[in-house]
Amino acid sequence: MTRAPICGAVKTRLAREIGPVAASALTRALTARLLRELARDARFRCMLAVSPPTATMARFPAWRAGGRIQRMAQVRGDLGARMQGLLDRCEKGPVVVIGTDIPGIAREIIADALRLLRRADAVFGPAEDGGYWLVGLRRRPKILKPFANVRWSSEHALADTLANLEGRRVAFAKTLFDIDTGADYRRYRQLESAGTRIIFAKNL
Repeated sequence: MTRAPICGAVKTRLAREIGPVAASALTRALTARLLRELARDARFRCMLAVSPPTATMARFPAWRAGGRIQRMAQVRGDLGARMQGLLDRCEKGPVVVIGTDIPGIAREIIADALRLLRRADAVFGPAEDGGYWLVGLRRRPKILKPFANVRWSSEHALADTLANLEGRRVAFAKTLFDIDTGADYRRYRQLESAGTRIIFAKNL
């Protein structure tokens, strides 16, 4: 899932601290990196779910960084409605949904999450702030709907979603962090400048 990297319209919380130009540039860079990392892996098929729905691949070159990749428009609504829309509309089989503002995503982490769905009904990649950067559903025998009454953009987001899955088999991928604040951004830049392989996980 990604938003069009339009200056002033993306990463607005972060933009209040680092400026809209830097925030939109970060969005472009992280999206391009993620697509290069994932899109050519033959173990899974990548789709880029874009917002606003009118945004096209031709207008944003960063979206073509992964080579051949299919575009899907996000439905309107809050984060839960948009994720549910993707999970409902994809073809048969397990699906994981991720954002593009998590620098630590690697192809093996995604492959592991999909493997977990062989036995689990749902899988989550927890974020350090109490939310989650990945959600996946097995989608068999039916597609679950776990996003009701979730307090998005809060430390309760993961706990609220898990409460909706009581009695279901849930697995967890690695814990990563996303870039929402100026402190997150500085942490990211410091590790980048040091040439560090950016895999931020509590359990590494």
